[in-house]
Amino acid sequence: MKKYIFFLFLPAVLWAQKPTFVTAKVDAATVYFNAAEISQSANVELPAGTNEIVIKNVSEYLNESTVLIGAPPSVTVLSVQFTKNYISEYDKDEQLSALKSVRDSIKLIQNQLAQIGNEKNAVNKTLELLDKNQQVYGANSGLNILDLTKMVDYYKTKRTELSNNLLALNEKETNLNDLRDKLNSKLSVNESKAENISNGKLILQVMNTTAGNIPLKINYLSGAATWSPFYDLRADNVSSPINMLYKAQVTQNTGIDWKKVKLTLSSGTPSQSNQIPELNRWFLRYYNPYVVGNYSRAKDTVSVDIQEVVVMGGIKSKNRNKSTAEISEEDLRTSTVNSEIKENQLNVTFEIDIPYDILSNGKQHSVALKDLKIPASYKYYAVPRLDPDAFLMAEIGDYSKYNLLKGEANIIFENMYVGKTFINPNDTADTLRLGMGKDKRISIKREKIADKSGTKFFSSYKEQTFTYEISVRNNKKDAVELTLKDQFPLSTNKEITIDLLEDGNASVDKDSGYLSWEMKLAPNESRKLRFSYKIRSPKDKTIENL
Repeated sequence: MKKYIFFLFLPAVLWAQKPTFVTAKVDAATVYFNAAEISQSANVELPAGTNEIVIKNVSEYLNESTVLIGAPPSVTVLSVQFTKNYISEYDKDEQLSALKSVRDSIKLIQNQLAQIGNEKNAVNKTLELLDKNQQVYGANSGLNILDLTKMVDYYKTKRTELSNNLLALNEKETNLNDLRDKLNSKLSVNESKAENISNGKLILQVMNTTAGNIPLKINYLSGAATWSPFYDLRADNVSSPINMLYKAQVTQNTGIDWKKVKLTLSSGTPSQSNQIPELNRWFLRYYNPYVVGNYSRAKDTVSVDIQEVVVMGGIKSKNRNKSTAEISEEDLRTSTVNSEIKENQLNVTFEIDIPYDILSNGKQHSVALKDLKIPASYKYYAVPRLDPDAFLMAEIGDYSKYNLLKGEANIIFENMYVGKTFINPNDTADTLRLGMGKDKRISIKREKIADKSGTKFFSSYKEQTFTYEISVRNNKKDAVELTLKDQFPLSTNKEITIDLLEDGNASVDKDSGYLSWEMKLAPNESRKLRFSYKIRSPKDKTIENL
């Protein structure tokens, strides 16, 4: 009977295979604006049959529904499970073994230094005691010559021995301190180079028909990575093209370091749904506003009597100081490297041509995408009513061929950093306009002419006249093109009438009230522009924003 039971349990013992652990390596990463597709690989030695594989060092923040496992035809993947808390007695401590050895050596040296400190303290105490007991006061000591000679010899021998011991201990202590410093330095270097090992693990149940080395490919999406476009714009002068360094700022917190990976950046958003959309029947119906208490509700807003205290869902709102109010329903509920650019139908991808290191530390890593030389025309733009400076604008035509994306840009003009601008290639204009900063060498002054301005009162109305003069001077060595804009007010009240008396030869847009001058200024050339307008309004009323 015992023999029968033994053979009954023998197959279970033989087939109870221990799990096989393997560490995955990051090969490539495709980073989107809000996620990253990570490709990893691992090689594992397996016997034939059913096996459990624990793949270590996958992202702690992976999307489980996106995990794909690639294996040879001889291997069938039965199940895949993700975990961050897998504990097994078979798991080897493979993490940072070199660092562990260094730390153990430092700990051993610390113990030896502590022992030397104890020995030095004992020697010093013995020397103090020996010195105190060797005070001889001649005849008062009660010693004869023979005893005194023996005592002197003993003192000399013992003190020399102790001093030599102390010297040896000091030398040993110095050597150990030097060795500890070297190990600490080595530890710092190794720790700085150490790769982050994630707690994320994939547990695979596989069945393979043949034993041997099995290559595995692992793909998944992680939301803990992002990138944003960034640019450096350089121009030597208003006659040169723009040198644009197209860059990306990549950030990842996936829990694993990307070392020497094939990096691809995409402007798209990964689709995680494989459900085919289906249309439901579309019925039209009349819109019927309905009343709740004293409130007439329509769509997402509620018209409220402002003299009452509104109580809904435990939220009280007092509107005693207004004539009308709109409260939303939500408010009522709660208070230098080039890359290959591929333009697809829906997005743009950048395939970086050299391997990159992107550490999992949440910091921005700069990645060079493309170095472009873009033809541009330059023009100055000024609105002296709002700002007395002239702004340099670079105009780029046919900009869609550069595959630009929305992002900030540093501006370096004439070898000086002048600030930042924002590139928005989604604008519908045919020309992309980039602000290149202010130019103080173009002087602009706008002032009101007192003797040409004033107020006249009549029986029931008043007339106010405003005359402005704008002085412009080009202090540069080159000729410049300048667009200068100003305005006169418009009226929406029939009691207020406005007449443009003098336009200064400007292009006038009467619908908007804009005055525009296009001019070309030679070096050191000055020009003056004058415009005037008259406002007629009731005498007893004051215009607020004049």
